[in-house]
Order: sequence, then structure tokens, then C-alpha cells
Amino acid sequence: MKKWFLLLAAGLLMVVLGACSDSTSTEDDEKQDEPSEENELQEEEEEENKEPEQPFKALEPSEDAVSLDESLSEEEQEEMPSEQAQGGDPERSIPVGETLASGVDDPSDGPLKDHRLVAFYGTPESENMGILGTMEPEEYMKELKEQTQAYSDADPDRPAVPTIELITTMAQSEPGPDGDYVRKTSDENIEEYVELADKHDALVMLDIQLGTDSVMNQVKSIEKWLKHPHVHLAIDTEFHVGEGETPGEDLGQVDGAEVQEAVEYVSQLTEENNLPDKFVFVHQFTDAALTNKEAIEPTDNVQVALNYDGWGESTAKQSLYRKFVRDEPNQYGGFKIFYDKDEPVMEPEDVLKMDPNPAIINYQ
Repeated sequence: MKKWFLLLAAGLLMVVLGACSDSTSTEDDEKQDEPSEENELQEEEEEENKEPEQPFKALEPSEDAVSLDESLSEEEQEEMPSEQAQGGDPERSIPVGETLASGVDDPSDGPLKDHRLVAFYGTPESENMGILGTMEPEEYMKELKEQTQAYSDADPDRPAVPTIELITTMAQSEPGPDGDYVRKTSDENIEEYVELADKHDALVMLDIQLGTDSVMNQVKSIEKWLKHPHVHLAIDTEFHVGEGETPGEDLGQVDGAEVQEAVEYVSQLTEENNLPDKFVFVHQFTDAALTNKEAIEPTDNVQVALNYDGWGESTAKQSLYRKFVRDEPNQYGGFKIFYDKDEPVMEPEDVLKMDPNPAIINYQ
């Protein structure tokens, strides 16, 4: 009896020990399955450092679109290097379709790196300052997309993005209540077009005309919109006049150092708010309108495009584009087309033969 009792006790002890072992093993497995605090912190850090995605959608080329390299005739391609050499290095040769200026890098992930932007310029508060003021918003977007599609089809390797260029401060011939010769587009109108772009997966350039005000005052006045991921900055240099001068009557000018201050401000804004990389678009149609250009430098998260925005005879315009953009390279080039003033109005295929290819084409 005593022997039997000892055997029973030993059996019960083994069962208890086995259950404890299974429990410990299960707990260990569960601990291994649970993410450690260290792993969670690492994942959070990776998410914070993740590059924000650009918010736009380019218009896809038509199925029958062919690359720019193929669509240009051999004769046209042979002519391009010789045109590039005018006034420059005779050995210089830019690949067909290249938008980046010669010898310049782009460390950013901004919209201009792999895309072309097509913009319609203006303000809803004036019919005389560009296309935007002549149409209702949805009709405007329809026309803008049609013009943008033409560039995606002309160069399918660099699909184009519809872009609104909205004048947010308009130069005036009278001093106005603040004495700075500018009138601001209403917040309601700015907000309407910022939302319109968002609805259509498009981009916005907020254009500042300066009067006697400073670049930075105007930039700060639109800062709340620049914090949107799809909103960028454009600077109209010709309307920046000195005391005793009148915009539109006296040719204004901006020092490149003032532009650079704005570039660095937008760069800091982008970093602090974890925004996708942005660009600054600078208008120029004469030498005098933009001085000290060498002071303007893109940053790691802000691209810079210099826009030739004169109107008139097309060959003269192309020559001035080469002078201001090719021969004085910064980073990217822009080219403005006036539907009612240019002779002739250049087709996308003609625009894309220029060196470097304009990264931004804006229409007025």
C-alpha cells in the first residue's frame, strides 16, 4: 500500500511539472511574438523619416504617343547641338528631352525631377491678367488639362502635370491703403483654387507681384497655403519697384539674394512641416528685372526654375530663353507663352526642341 501511494504521488508530481513547463513555454512563445518596445520605436522613427509622397498625378500619355527622341526627325536632332553651341561650348550636347541645366544637379525629389508642369496664369479678380480670370473654375481645369495632355503626348517619357499659377498679390498703379502698390487676392479665392487643384490632383503656384513691398513680406503673407503639400511659390520680379516708382510704368527688379532668402525660407518650411519637396519659380524677361542671379541656389528639398516670360516673335523669345536660362544656368528653365501676343504661338513640339527643355511652360 505504501509503495502504491509513493508511485501515485510521483506520477502526480510529473503531471504538475509538465503543466508548468508547457505554461512557461507558451509564455516564452507569446513574448517572442509580441513586438519589443525597441522595435516599435525603430518603426516609428522609420515612419517619421519616410520621404513624403508628392500629391499630384501626371496625365498619362496617349497609347499612340512616341518618345521625343523618336518623334524628332534626324535633321531636327542634328540641328539641336549646333543651336546649343551658339554663344556657348561647341562641344556641349544635351540629351533630347533633358530639362536640367548643363552641369547642374538636383538632389531633391521635387515635382520637376521627372515631370513637366503646364500652367495657366491669372487671377479670378481680373479678366485682363491671364486665362484664369476668363473662365469658371471647372472650365478652366478642363482647358488646362487639354493643354497639359498635349505635352504628355509630345514627350511621354516626362509626363506633364496640370498646374494653376494664381496671382495672389496684384501690382497696382495706385499706392492703396497700405502704400505698397499691391492688392491681395481674397483669401476665399485663394482657398478656392488651392482646393480646386487638390480635387484634380494638380499643383498650385502662388504668384507674388511685389510693388514696393519686400519679397519676404509677401512670402509670409501666403505661408499658410505654402504649408499645403501641393502648393509652391512664384515670384514676379518686374513689378518690384522702389520708392517714387510705379509698377507697370517703371520696370522693377529683384536682387537674387532676396530670391535666395525666399528659397531658404520655403526649404525650412518644408523640413519643419515634413512636406514633399517644393520648387520656387522666378519670372524674368529682361536682364534688369533679376540681378545677382548667381546668389540663387536650390537646396536639397527646393528646386528653382527661372522663367523667361517675354512675349512677341517666337524666334526672338527662343533666343532670349537661351540667354537667360541656358547661358546663365541655375537649375531648371521655364518658358511663357502668350496666346494673344506671340507670333506665332509655339506648339508643344517646338517648345520641346529648346535647350534645356523647359520644365515649366506657363500660358497667359
